[in-house]
Amino acid sequence: MWGVLAKLEPRHRAKLASLLEATPEFTRPEVDVALELIDCGLADPSSDDYRFFVHQEGEEVLGYVCFGAAPMTEGSFDLYWLVVDKRARRSGVGRELMAAVERDLSSEGGRLIRVETAGLDSYAAARSFYERIGYREVARLRDFYWRGNDLCIFTKYIG
Repeated sequence: MWGVLAKLEPRHRAKLASLLEATPEFTRPEVDVALELIDCGLADPSSDDYRFFVHQEGEEVLGYVCFGAAPMTEGSFDLYWLVVDKRARRSGVGRELMAAVERDLSSEGGRLIRVETAGLDSYAAARSFYERIGYREVARLRDFYWRGNDLCIFTKYIG
C-alpha cells in the first residue's frame, strides 16, 4: 500500500486527531500529547523539534510519524510517534514512514534513532515491527509507566 508522503499541513490535523482517537493502544492522555506535538509542528513548521511525515492515499490519511533531534546530542534523534491506521497495518505504511525518517536523517548526518515504546501485550506488534526493520531493544525499565507497563527502548544506527 504505497501512497504519498507529505509534510504536515493544517488540513491534516483533524484527520490525524481521528486516527489517534481510533488507535486502541492509546490512552486519552497519550492522544492529547500527540495532538500537542502536532499543534507545535503546525505552529512552527521550520522548527526541528517536531518533524512529520504523513502517509496519505487520496484524501485518506493512513499514518504519520513524528520525530526530532534529541536535545544536547550530535546526530541523535528521537522517534516520538509512529501511528498507522488499524486497517492499514502490515501493509507497508509503517515501513515506508520509517524509511522516510531514516533517509531524511541520514541525508543530514544523523547517526542514531531512539524509540521508546510500552511493554504492554497490546504493544507486542509494535515492538516486533521495530525489530523487523532493524531496531534493537537496548534497555527495558520495569514498571516505568505504571506497574506492569515497562518502558522499552530501541535504537538503530543509520548513515
